[in-house]
Amino acid sequence: MAKKDERVVETRLGSITLPEDRVINFPRGLIGFMGHREFTLIRLREESPFMVLQSLSDPKLGLLVTDPYSFMTEYEVVISEPDRRMLGIESREQAIVLVTVTIPQGMPERTTLNLSGPIVINNDARVGLQIPQTDSRYPTHYTPGMVPVEK
Repeated sequence: MAKKDERVVETRLGSITLPEDRVINFPRGLIGFMGHREFTLIRLREESPFMVLQSLSDPKLGLLVTDPYSFMTEYEVVISEPDRRMLGIESREQAIVLVTVTIPQGMPERTTLNLSGPIVINNDARVGLQIPQTDSRYPTHYTPGMVPVEK
């Protein structure tokens, strides 16, 4: 039974009870999922760098995401002034950057990180945006060595 400041959410991983302060609002939705505005992050395992960005309105919609800096040290996300205002941040350091992950079935060695559409979240305000990047210094899909880099 969820308390007043919690909600029960159905996911592909089962039912979870979610405190309201873990809800992330995406005012523009996500590319390909514009109608979905409320998400939460679910850590798969404590030691894993991967999380699921889970839609709160559709149990079937969960995107595998990770912190790209766990796999590469050089990655710069450009955030425009209007996006900074929408996120409520003054500097990049106030935000969490995540990228979607694709792991082909049965071929984990072909895992890729999508560097062209990072997801930027102001964790304090619980607001997120997907911010397409146009910088050609980075490949659209980056294949990491699957060992996270030391921070």
